[in-house]
Amino acid sequence: MKDPKDIESYEFEGNSFEDAIQQALTKLKIPKEKLSVEILTEGAKGLFGMPGVKPARIRVSIKTN
Repeated sequence: MKDPKDIESYEFEGNSFEDAIQQALTKLKIPKEKLSVEILTEGAKGLFGMPGVKPARIRVSIKTN
C-alpha cells in the first residue's frame, strides 16, 4: 500500500467546477472514473451571473485501483 504522501496530485482552475474537471481530464488524458476529485473552492460568479470573478479550484489524484 502506498503512503498517502507518495500519491501525486494536481490542481486545476476553471470558470466552474465542471470546467476545472474538464481541464484535468484533457491535461492528464485519462477517463473521469480514474480521477479522485477534491473541491478546494467552488468559485463565484460576478455581476449579472458572469463567470470568472473567483475561479473554481480542484485537486485531483489518479486512482490506483
